Amino acid sequence: MALHGVVPRSACIAGLILGVSLTGCKKSNTYVAPPPPEVSVATPLVHDVRRHLETTGTVDPLNSVDLVARIQGFLYSQNYTDGAMVKSGATLFTIEPPPYFAQLQQAQAQQAAAQANLVQAQQQYDRQAQLRAQNVNSQADLDNAQAKRDAAQADVDNAIASTQLAAINYSYTQVKAPFDGQVSTHLVSVGQMVGAGGEKTKLSTIVQVKPIYVYFSLSEPVVQRIRAALQAMGKTLADVHNVPIAIGLQTETGFPHVGQLDYVAPTVDANTGTLTARALMPNTDVALLPGMFVRVQVPLGVDQNALLVPSTAIGSGQGGSYVLVVDDQNTVQEKSITTSTVVDGLTVVDKGLAATDKVVVNGLQRAIPGEKVAPQTAAPLTAPADIDSAQ
Repeated sequence: MALHGVVPRSACIAGLILGVSLTGCKKSNTYVAPPPPEVSVATPLVHDVRRHLETTGTVDPLNSVDLVARIQGFLYSQNYTDGAMVKSGATLFTIEPPPYFAQLQQAQAQQAAAQANLVQAQQQYDRQAQLRAQNVNSQADLDNAQAKRDAAQADVDNAIASTQLAAINYSYTQVKAPFDGQVSTHLVSVGQMVGAGGEKTKLSTIVQVKPIYVYFSLSEPVVQRIRAALQAMGKTLADVHNVPIAIGLQTETGFPHVGQLDYVAPTVDANTGTLTARALMPNTDVALLPGMFVRVQVPLGVDQNALLVPSTAIGSGQGGSYVLVVDDQNTVQEKSITTSTVVDGLTVVDKGLAATDKVVVNGLQRAIPGEKVAPQTAAPLTAPADIDSAQ
């Protein structure tokens, strides 16, 4: 029996063993870092890119003419429908022909009478000349016959001129289209007096819309770039007709209307520092109407071996545009870049990027500059179908 207050020896040994056992079961709390995040990378697409300038322009007709009454009379008829397309030479209005036709007939009759008098005067002169050769009459008789003949010739010339003037006035009774075009609404009703008091009454307006002009402005540096592009092809600004110009309406996608650069002003506007340029558009479908504002695309040449990256891979900050690249140690680096043309989701990088750089194209939210990543190679970038007409 154990004494009070004394621990048996066997109990001490058991406690010691238990303590050692509990101490041996405790685990270590050492930190294990997670694996680096995965990102997709791709090298830039290397491809030739045709650069363009986009600006705005206005549409102007090739020709625009006010149709006016050049004679006095009542408006007999209107021979077109307001807004119709008409051909050159088509009669659009008729102004009281009978009085002017009568004047033409009168002038023709007077011309015939004058020509008959001339024939008679010529015969008289021939007879006097024959008699004079025979010394039968005097020189005065011959001179008198010659004067009458010359006066008769003058009467004929005057009658011819009167006939021509009457014919011109008669032609003015029909107001014709001077060219193919679209005619505006009529401004004078049938039966109304026009041209009273010598006033040239405006009847309507005709505009030529096929082809049609588009005017726009080019800055001096842009003109220099166009000149350089032409020089690369062995041409000068005198060959502006070889520069294609594309036009798009405000409601259209892209630039579906194609024409040619037609004119560049010879001097720079000192107030704006720009040159006025003009494109000639076929406008066969009459999609372009005078007065419209349009988008204009001007080619600036081709960049050889340009670098393109997905536009979604480009970030923007206070320092400008940048991309994230992965170096040889799989560390993310930020590169500042300069961009320009955008082609179907791809952006041209002008400066700051090499063709061998591995650009982060997916997983951007997991790519932190200075941190490690696990790069996965993305599918190679492919050239869009419209890369030669980059906007």
